[in-house]
Amino acid sequence: MIAIKQLNRYNLSHLRKDAVAGLIVGIVAIPLAMAFAIASGVRPEYGLYTTIIAGIMISLFGGSKYQIAGPTGAFVPVLLGVVMQFGYEKLLIAGFLAGIMILLMGVFKLGRFIKFIPRPVVTGFTAGIAVIIFSGQISNFLGLSNLKKEDSFILKMKEIFVNLHTLNIYSILIAVISLAIVILAQKYVSKIPGSLMGLIVSTLVAYFFFPNTVATIGSTYGEIPNKLPTFDFPDITGNLLIELLPAALVIAMLGGIESLLSALVADSMTNTKHNSNRELIAQGLANMIAPLFGGIPATGAIARTATNIKNGAASSFSGVIHGIVVLLVLVLFAPYASVIPLASMAPILMFVAWNMSERKEFVQILKTKTMDSKILVVTFLLTVFVDLTTGVGGGILLALVAFVRKMSGTLKVSKVLPDPADKLVKPEIVNKGSNCPQVHIYTLEGPLFFGSTERFEEELEEILRSKPRVLLLRMSKVPFIDTSGEALLHKIVKQLKHHKQHLIISGIQKQPKELLFSTGLHKEIGERNFFDHTGDALNKALSQLDTIKCIGCKQFAFSECSKLSLQPVKAKRTTLGTSLT
Repeated sequence: MIAIKQLNRYNLSHLRKDAVAGLIVGIVAIPLAMAFAIASGVRPEYGLYTTIIAGIMISLFGGSKYQIAGPTGAFVPVLLGVVMQFGYEKLLIAGFLAGIMILLMGVFKLGRFIKFIPRPVVTGFTAGIAVIIFSGQISNFLGLSNLKKEDSFILKMKEIFVNLHTLNIYSILIAVISLAIVILAQKYVSKIPGSLMGLIVSTLVAYFFFPNTVATIGSTYGEIPNKLPTFDFPDITGNLLIELLPAALVIAMLGGIESLLSALVADSMTNTKHNSNRELIAQGLANMIAPLFGGIPATGAIARTATNIKNGAASSFSGVIHGIVVLLVLVLFAPYASVIPLASMAPILMFVAWNMSERKEFVQILKTKTMDSKILVVTFLLTVFVDLTTGVGGGILLALVAFVRKMSGTLKVSKVLPDPADKLVKPEIVNKGSNCPQVHIYTLEGPLFFGSTERFEEELEEILRSKPRVLLLRMSKVPFIDTSGEALLHKIVKQLKHHKQHLIISGIQKQPKELLFSTGLHKEIGERNFFDHTGDALNKALSQLDTIKCIGCKQFAFSECSKLSLQPVKAKRTTLGTSLT
C-alpha cells in the first residue's frame, strides 16, 4: 500500500500541502463527475459515487504518488453505448468485469505492454473521443428538445439538425455565461476552478432571472440523494457474462491505457516513476468495488492529476482528501445540485473535450505525411464514425502492418567472398567477378521473421538453382528468428540434403540458436556445422569440396584455389586464416 509506506516520512507540512491540493481537486472534480455521468447516460450522483470510492481506493493502493482517479471523458462514448444497449444495471456488471480484467493485467505484470500502443493510435482515438464528447453537448448547449437518443455520430448530428427549431434562447444564454467564466477564469484567476465558478454563476443567473425556462438536473433526473447507495452485489449468470464480455474488455483496455497515460504525465511533471502494475491492480480493485455501490467505471484523470500536482500535493493522501471533499459536498449540498441547468454543464464538457483533443500533436503528426499520419486519420475517423473499439483496433492493426512492412525491408542478404588483402569477407569481391561454384557464402543482416522471409526466399531460389556443394550462412547480424524464419531454414536444409549438399552456419546469436535447438533443427543441420567464427566455418566448407571439379577452375575465390586448379589430384588444404569475420 503506497500510502502506508509514505507515513514513515510524512509530517505536518506534507499534510497541509495535501489538504490544499485535495480540497482544490475535490472542488474541480464535483462538476466534472456529474457532467461525465450525465454524458454517459446515467444519473449525476453515480459520477459522485465513483469519484468518492474509486478516487480514495486508487490513491491508497495505486502505484502513482499523485494520481487522481474518477470518471473521465475517455469513457463517455463507451459507457453511453453500453447504457443505450444494455441499461445502467448491466453497465455496473460490465464495469465489475472490467475491474477483474484490469486487476489481472496488473497481477500478470502486463502494465508495460499497454505502453506499446503507438502514439498516433492514442492521439487519434483521444481526438475522436473529444469530438464525440463535444458534439454530444451541442443539444444541451442549445437547449434542444424532442431528440431521439442515438449511438451513431451521424445520426446524432442528424437529430440535432432536424430539431434545431426547438432551440431555447435562455439555454444558450446560460451556456454562454458558463463558457465565458470557464475561459476567463483559466486566464485571470487560475487558482479558482473555472468549471465550478461557471457552474455556480450560471446556475444562480438561471435560478433568479429565468426560473423554469431551462432543463435542469432536477427536471431531467430528479433530486440527487445526499447519501451513498447501499451495497448490492450483482447477479452474474453465464449468459450475462458472455453478453457483456466485449463491453467489459473495451472498458478494461481503455481504463488501463488512460490510467497509465495519466501516471506518465504525473511522472514527467514531478520527475518521479510510477509502478504500472501496482497502478493497474489498484484500478482493478476500485472498478470492482465502485459498481457494488452504484459507481461507473473510473480511471486516472489527466487534468485532475495535473491540477493536484500544480497545487502542491506532497503524497497520495491528497487523492484521499479529494474523495473525502466530494463525499462531504454530496452529504451537505446534494439537494441544491438539482437546480443546476444542463446548459451550465454543457460548456464545461465542451471545454474538457477541447483540452483533451491533443490538437497540436494531431496537427504535428499530420504534417509528417508519413504512415503515422495515415494511422492517426484512420483511428480518428473510425472512432468518430464507427466506435472506439473499431478505432483502436483498426489503428493498431494498421500500425502493425506498417511495422511489419518496414521491418521486412531491414533484412539484407549479401553474397560475400574473402578479400585476399585482409582476408575479411566482403560483397565487393563478388561484384568484381570472383566466385566459387561449390562454396557460396551469404551474410544475413536483420531479423528473420514472417515479414522478411519473402525477401530471403527470393534470394534462396537463385542460390538453390546454382546448386552449390556448400552453403555457408553468416548469421552474426541476425538478432531474431521466429518460427516462420525457422521453417524457411528447415526448407533449405531439406532441399540441400536432397541434393547431397551441405549447410554451415557461423556466428549465430543466442535467440536464433535457442529456437533452432528447441525445434530440433540443429540436429538436422548437424551440431558440427555450427561455428562461432567465419574462418573456422570456411575451413569446414573447403573440406567438403569436390576437388575434381576444382581442376581448371579460374575463379580463384580462395587462397587454396591456385593449387587445386592446377593439380589433377586432391590438393593439400591449408588453413584459411581464422581472422575471417
